[in-house]
Amino acid sequence: MTDSSPLPAATDPYQLAAEAGAALLARFDLPALDLALVLGSGWSSAADALGEPIGDCALAELPGFARPVVAGQGGSLRLVRTPAGKVAAVFTGRTHLYEGRGEAQVVHGVRTVAAAGARTVVLTNGCGGLNPDWSPGTPVLISDHLNLTGTTPLVGARFVDLTDLYSPQLRALARTVRPELPEGVYVQFRGPQYETPAEVRMAGILGGDLVGMSTALEAIAAREAGLDVLAISLVTNPAAGISAVPLDHAEVIEAGRAAAPVLRELLSGLAGAL
Repeated sequence: MTDSSPLPAATDPYQLAAEAGAALLARFDLPALDLALVLGSGWSSAADALGEPIGDCALAELPGFARPVVAGQGGSLRLVRTPAGKVAAVFTGRTHLYEGRGEAQVVHGVRTVAAAGARTVVLTNGCGGLNPDWSPGTPVLISDHLNLTGTTPLVGARFVDLTDLYSPQLRALARTVRPELPEGVYVQFRGPQYETPAEVRMAGILGGDLVGMSTALEAIAAREAGLDVLAISLVTNPAAGISAVPLDHAEVIEAGRAAAPVLRELLSGLAGAL
């Protein structure tokens, strides 16, 4: 059941995504995309391992996109042909809710690739870990999420089923690349401040294993658009109250740099399997 009331063309996020998808395909002379990957904090160093380059452009050159502002994230869109022969769009950065640009901007990339024909999206992020067994540099499959942002990217009465939002089949496929991958529940806070120790304890009581400031809203929009979703967190630091030292974004960047060989192996294996 959906709300059929049209939005004004200038503000309709679905129409804007359709325009961006058409512009993307025209720019790279492609009939359609097959999949997309969003590389979050710590992950962009793995972009070069995903396949044969087709082309790239600055995100801000496509309709509706803005340049990412977070340190450690790129601002480009790359098109590659994976070892499996699929055409993949690779975002080297994303817009976060705390930037104040609105929910539609946060999920614009996901909606754009869906409009361009993609059927699968891989979402990645850097996050704080609640499990002491997950040291910095550990990739963790997201099995479910808690959306504590207080908002949604959905517009109108769009009743989207989020059961098995994070595809069990794709998680199983990821384990054929790296069998030891653990999984957990991701908790998205609004940010930009890091979570307090009390908020981290609350997240744990509610069933969370990972805390961060992205991904859940994108996953919701991806499901609405009919995409299959695989999401992977990189534990960059123990969460507040678990960490013995104050949290620092430089730590996030350094953890990603140190984990680059593992992330490259994981994403290149996925690119060949998807």
